Amino acid sequence: MTIDPNKNYTATIDTTGGKFIIKLLPKDAPLAVNNFVFLSRQGFYNGVKIHRIIRNFVIQTGDPLGNGTGGPGYKFNDERVTRDYKPGTVAMANAGPNTNGSQFFVCLADLSTRLPKSYTIFGEVAEGMDVVLKLGDTPVTRSATGEMSAPTVDVRINSITIQEK
Repeated sequence: MTIDPNKNYTATIDTTGGKFIIKLLPKDAPLAVNNFVFLSRQGFYNGVKIHRIIRNFVIQTGDPLGNGTGGPGYKFNDERVTRDYKPGTVAMANAGPNTNGSQFFVCLADLSTRLPKSYTIFGEVAEGMDVVLKLGDTPVTRSATGEMSAPTVDVRINSITIQEK
């Protein structure tokens, strides 16, 4: 653990489409927040594509391969989800139970009735939801899996800056 769950953490995500700020939730999801803070401070997300965009659903990123199959080389356990997936909710993307790594998504709409509570919520957009929604309007084409979610424009994270108070 490199975080203190009693402190407040924010992440400024600078993308090619603008900046937004996430309030992290270390008391709700200490493992996920710790992982995100660690990877961000190591520069893991710098230059990573926002590889999955589904209008009125999610934007997803965090895969160093840029195709939805990559991660940091390890996995960690799920944490209990007590919140709803509202617009601006930030949660871990996964490939099944206890397969969290580096990929995460931001909800573009209220998905509380559309998503099972199996994606660890570790943050919420505090500023810049207009930027997130603009990213969510990026034109897409079919991905390798056939889903209409592959951006036709190169959208990336430039950097993530963590603030600790």
